Amino acid sequence: MIHIPKGTKDVLPAESYKWQYIEGKARQISKIYNLKEIRTPTFEHTELFQRGVGETTDVVNKEMYTFRDKGDRSITLKPEGTAGVARSFIENGLSSAPMPLKTFYIIPAFRYERPQAGRLREFHQFGVEVYGSATPDTDAEVIAVANDLIASLGLKAKLYINSIGCACCRKKYNQALQEYLRPNLDKMCADCQSRFDKNPMRILDCKVPECKQINQNAPTIIEYLCEDCQAHFLAVQNYLKIAGIDYAVNPNIVRGLDYYTRTVFEFVSEQIGSQGTVLGGGRYDGLIEQIGGPSTPAVGFAAGLERLLLLMENTGVAFPEEPAPTVYLAGMDDACRQKAFEIAVALRKAGIPCEVDHMNRSIKAQFKYADKLQAGYVAVIGGNELAQGVMNVKNMSDSTQESVPFEQATAYFSR
Repeated sequence: MIHIPKGTKDVLPAESYKWQYIEGKARQISKIYNLKEIRTPTFEHTELFQRGVGETTDVVNKEMYTFRDKGDRSITLKPEGTAGVARSFIENGLSSAPMPLKTFYIIPAFRYERPQAGRLREFHQFGVEVYGSATPDTDAEVIAVANDLIASLGLKAKLYINSIGCACCRKKYNQALQEYLRPNLDKMCADCQSRFDKNPMRILDCKVPECKQINQNAPTIIEYLCEDCQAHFLAVQNYLKIAGIDYAVNPNIVRGLDYYTRTVFEFVSEQIGSQGTVLGGGRYDGLIEQIGGPSTPAVGFAAGLERLLLLMENTGVAFPEEPAPTVYLAGMDDACRQKAFEIAVALRKAGIPCEVDHMNRSIKAQFKYADKLQAGYVAVIGGNELAQGVMNVKNMSDSTQESVPFEQATAYFSR
């Protein structure tokens, strides 16, 4: 027997409607905000993630699924969605499109890490990327998309925001952070030691307890924001207040990927274990230029579908009922089943969900199966009904029955 790879999960027919529900909500919210879907390949050239995500990140250093293809090219299954959309933006000349360019995606992504609740090696994301606008109201609007998605699913999560400034702010801050960390650097993990010179801010994202303890009293980036970044951050907060979105400033949020600038944010819940971030994102004004495109401001986020699903289940949020057929067409014998099939064809063309017997069950067994499917009606065609051109329709909710001519079936079940 061949087993599923560790860190992956089958979505079975009995569960898939839950995924469809979450994805449907994401698409509804996207439509409201005039976000257009973009689809990019599942794999990209490895260089894209090295340059875009950042060589000092855990994603690039430890977690990517990278292989050489038959042309000896280094290929990587995408570990996140932003870099691929940014590459598409450049390659397809989307900078000439009317701005802002507002996009969303629903993708599988891949990271080699220890599987845990809500975190798998193959996972799925709903993401939003907006290009061309550097204004703080755009940041607030993207956060509002995330907030509306969470609310539409009946969930609650706390919004935390921060600003990590621009390159100018971070240069001064990195120097101050290095001065603070240097006396205890030998006590920190190997990853933090390697990041000390390359990207000291990434040290603040370390989950090792000893490192977290040392980082506790580190200076915060907010203390070093330049006037422009400070004004931008205050304006984002003002727009969030206008939108009626509650938030808290958390100066320790730096996000795990190198491309972020200025606004960063996370929605966090305590209902999904220690890894409580439901979704996260921020502004990344330098990414397009960094991977070879024109200077273009951008902001976005990604939400893990597995985490949204887990949060809904852990908090007892009710899913809508699984879709059921309107009618089950039961046939007594081969001739009756053939007529049932013919009627099913007409009903389906009219958009009416229905089911027929494919297992040569007895009428009693067909009723039992229709009950398991939660069909609204069972239409029985026996020898007498076939001769009279009618079907005996039973309403499964109140057990009432009536005779319906074959030619009226579509009109009847449309009602």
